[in-house]
Amino acid sequence: MGAPPSPVWYFAYGSNMETATFRGRRGVPFSRALPARVSGWRIVFDKPPVVPGGAAVANIVADPAAVVFGVLYEITPEDLAHVELTEGVLIGNYHRVEVQAESLAAPVFATPAASVASHLRDSTRVPSDRYLGCVIAGAEEHGLPSVYIDYLRGIPVCPESDGVRELIDGVFRGLRPRS
Repeated sequence: MGAPPSPVWYFAYGSNMETATFRGRRGVPFSRALPARVSGWRIVFDKPPVVPGGAAVANIVADPAAVVFGVLYEITPEDLAHVELTEGVLIGNYHRVEVQAESLAAPVFATPAASVASHLRDSTRVPSDRYLGCVIAGAEEHGLPSVYIDYLRGIPVCPESDGVRELIDGVFRGLRPRS
């Protein structure tokens, strides 16, 4: 029997920052979760959803003058593959990007990390109140800077319908790993 695979780092910046979403709804275990930042990327909330009728979700776009905050998760390569499955990488919803993340918790260190980004954008969309609430909850849970959390609170939102919520929940139930 061989040694377990070396862990990898995944940088989450949207609803995956919230443990209830990442570990709970997506079913991704992790060994460490650290507040972090990535320079050269900017967060936007104009990514069309996979689920018809849904609101915008988070995305990152290259911007040399920007910084995005998020959570650095230590996970297995198999769990990273599951993250990419649930993010729709296989169908072109997002694609993997390699970023250089810097932890904000002691001991501070920099490390390469996988994340996801998308070329799909629609400036007429805004996130739902429920989705942005998950993003803010994750930012607070992991102690991201208060100025960043205040920025997130200022993002315009729209209400999410019960039908869309049920459809999204059904999709995630179908994508959960089997134990």
